Amino acid sequence: MSHTLTGPVRHEAEIRKSRFLALAAPIDSPEAAQAFLDASRNPQATHNCWAWRCGAQYRFSDDGEPGGTAGRPILQAIESQGYDRVAVLVIRWFGGIKLGTGGLARAYGGTAAECLRLAERVELREECRVLCDCPYADMDRVQARLLAAGARIEQAAFDGQGVVWQMRCLRAQVADIESLHADLTRGRGRWRVLDAEDPAWAGDD
Repeated sequence: MSHTLTGPVRHEAEIRKSRFLALAAPIDSPEAAQAFLDASRNPQATHNCWAWRCGAQYRFSDDGEPGGTAGRPILQAIESQGYDRVAVLVIRWFGGIKLGTGGLARAYGGTAAECLRLAERVELREECRVLCDCPYADMDRVQARLLAAGARIEQAAFDGQGVVWQMRCLRAQVADIESLHADLTRGRGRWRVLDAEDPAWAGDD
């Protein structure tokens, strides 16, 4: 079971005269992670090291610290606490005492881990996208039942036969909602779960 943050959070620590500031935030895409990092990094600091995970995608950066001493420990802090869709930036102001590679890894990873440990978290409920259709005559009834079952309609397109919906469903509920859709359309409605790589829906150019 994965979790994400309910909102932005920060944690500050002083380690052998260096100041470390961890900033963490929930994200829903790699672009959102980059936007958070761009808005939060401090150009006056000695280093701005970071990591993020969003589903199967992840990135990290040591930003000038020795390889493997900053970005990867921050990513490990995210993963070890069961977080997903989270970005963490750890900013360091050098205090004049070198920490060594082991000390740096403990400082960056530990500051990130404590920041995430203190944060409010929420269970991440995995969703999937679905394309399905329905004849005009049944549209209102089918839509009402699907929404009541937990589906969320994102887009709709109309053709000569009826409506095509792009919906989101909790992955744990998608089989039940598909069965309901089949019953309501008497087995004539089309249903397709979209892969993450699919472009949006059939109505897009």
